[in-house]
Amino acid sequence: MATETVLATAVSNGVGKACCKSGPGYATPLAAMSGPPEKLIYVTALYSGTGREQPDYLATVDVDPNSPTYSSVIHRLKMPYIGDELHHTGWNSCSSCHGDPSASRRYLVLPGLISGRIYAIDTKTDPKAPSLYKVVEPKEISEKTGLAFPHTSHCLASGDMLVSCLGDKEGNAKGNGFLLLDSDFNVKSRWDKPGHAPKFGYDFWYQPRFKTMISTSWGAPKAFSKGFNLQHVADGLYGSHLHIYKWPEGEMKQIIDLGNTGLLPLEIRFLHDPSKDTGYVGSALSSNMIRFYRNSDDTWSHEVVISVEPLKVENWILPEMPGLITDFLISLDDRFFYFVNWLHGDIRQYNIEDPKNPVLTGQIWVGGLLQKGSPVKAVREDGSTYQFDVPQIKGKCLRAGPQMIQLSLDGKRLYATNSLFSAWDRQFYPELMDKGSHIIQLDVDTEKGGLSINPDFFVDFGEEPDGPALAHEMRYPGGDCTSDIWI
Repeated sequence: MATETVLATAVSNGVGKACCKSGPGYATPLAAMSGPPEKLIYVTALYSGTGREQPDYLATVDVDPNSPTYSSVIHRLKMPYIGDELHHTGWNSCSSCHGDPSASRRYLVLPGLISGRIYAIDTKTDPKAPSLYKVVEPKEISEKTGLAFPHTSHCLASGDMLVSCLGDKEGNAKGNGFLLLDSDFNVKSRWDKPGHAPKFGYDFWYQPRFKTMISTSWGAPKAFSKGFNLQHVADGLYGSHLHIYKWPEGEMKQIIDLGNTGLLPLEIRFLHDPSKDTGYVGSALSSNMIRFYRNSDDTWSHEVVISVEPLKVENWILPEMPGLITDFLISLDDRFFYFVNWLHGDIRQYNIEDPKNPVLTGQIWVGGLLQKGSPVKAVREDGSTYQFDVPQIKGKCLRAGPQMIQLSLDGKRLYATNSLFSAWDRQFYPELMDKGSHIIQLDVDTEKGGLSINPDFFVDFGEEPDGPALAHEMRYPGGDCTSDIWI
């Protein structure tokens, strides 16, 4: 199939009628594990912040090993504007709507973190060549809700969509909260009740059986959008809190201050089993994995279950380098979780069958600032230095560090991109501006544990038609372990 690039234009698409007795997704997480293997991945790819005056785009990547275009970008849907900073994505409908036969997983929700626009992308008409259905303009969002900087989206069983927004249009964190869109992407209102906005915004996950939603904290957009400055942490422009909301009412019932053990708590996931009242959050700057859990009095507590120790280094901006846990996910059977250390450069696999005591079962270095050939070196206690071996794939050196990850439904294939956020990419991995991102795939041992590189898969965004691009979050057309919530 020929590679195709199109410029997105909004069209009026009707939602097709349901043709089966169930809605989208799967009845249970374990049922999802028996779903078909992935053949396509949608990836946010961007030029924002790279110096190239090109629109960001949604890349369709062929991940079917039996396809002649395997391991390549087969379609590019360019956005109609420049400067969006496409980031995270979600669905209009997912497994939380499985019981509704009228619901359809048709639209990918695609926020522009910096521009404030939210795009609705039709993936059902032609899954290999998505098209633009609708644009929600930032002016409308701001005028109706005061919100800006949209980030994470999740579908709701009601058919509505909930989007976390990280600030007001001036970039102040005090203006953050949650945007409620109806099923046709019309702005409804803020979800959080007046006076119940979080201290900072970022990710969130809801657990209806325990009438709870928990959100995390990145920082003020006016701070993080300019790159990372450690002084801004001391100045209170970054967060360390979990916000516990009453679901679905939108009333905050508890704030957990993670303190220095939980600086910049980013991604959050409950266990997939909806009867379980526990989950994890990855603290980026503190580089801790933190378990949260419900107490008998319906309050929530937390404990650090994994600490990635900072490494003493030379030839870097600081004497010690944190791992920087920027993404993690949980397998659909709740047996393993996986997380990345964006600066150190490794991906880890842990068995979490005992949620209180994760056990390391796999670790692999696939980039980072400490790979051999880098000027930065880790320093042992005796003063000697060392670096990590990072393999090449298809003759290509791996750039930057592993960042966003996505797991196949059966848990046997793990995909990883390497762009975090353009301003931070430029600061910590400037080579990405000239060489672009890539996607790699790891084979996962789900019996004994372990990770290994697939030598036949390497998608090089450094060779894109309009120049090197940055690749961020990945989604399968049929849903995945970071998009779908079971109720």
